[in-house]
Amino acid sequence: MQLYFYDEKFKTDIEQYQITEDQLRFTGKPQDCVRLSQEDVDRYAIVAMEENQLVTYFDLHKNEGAKPYSNNKNAILIRAFSTDSRYLGKGYATKALKLLPDFVKEHFPEMDEMVLGVNLANEAAQALYKKCGFIDEGERRMGPKGVLIVMSYYL
Repeated sequence: MQLYFYDEKFKTDIEQYQITEDQLRFTGKPQDCVRLSQEDVDRYAIVAMEENQLVTYFDLHKNEGAKPYSNNKNAILIRAFSTDSRYLGKGYATKALKLLPDFVKEHFPEMDEMVLGVNLANEAAQALYKKCGFIDEGERRMGPKGVLIVMSYYL
């Protein structure tokens, strides 16, 4: 698996990305997120490719994006994390999250924390993030889709 910054060569992959209504209860559509990343210089669309297939998508958002979740000016927010519904349960999300610390260190060397908000009702995602080294330090926020557990991974 490789992580890449989105560019136009992934446009068709993003258009063909399948995400269920159940997933959309907790996350955003990659197509919408790509558009938002093109409008915000601090927001980066990231694709996780496995053998030329887009399997997982998320955004990295620094500065103002991370502020609601961390007081650390060197924190970067992971947002809109999802796996294409055709590839769920195959370990791709875990693989992507395991690659992420080195990716962030390489491309954002000033960052020393990755932070995310996971919906309280999304127990599968909470377990995934914990398994991949994210820590729940008890911080809660209200998000657009319900109460969020703020989790951190210190680089």
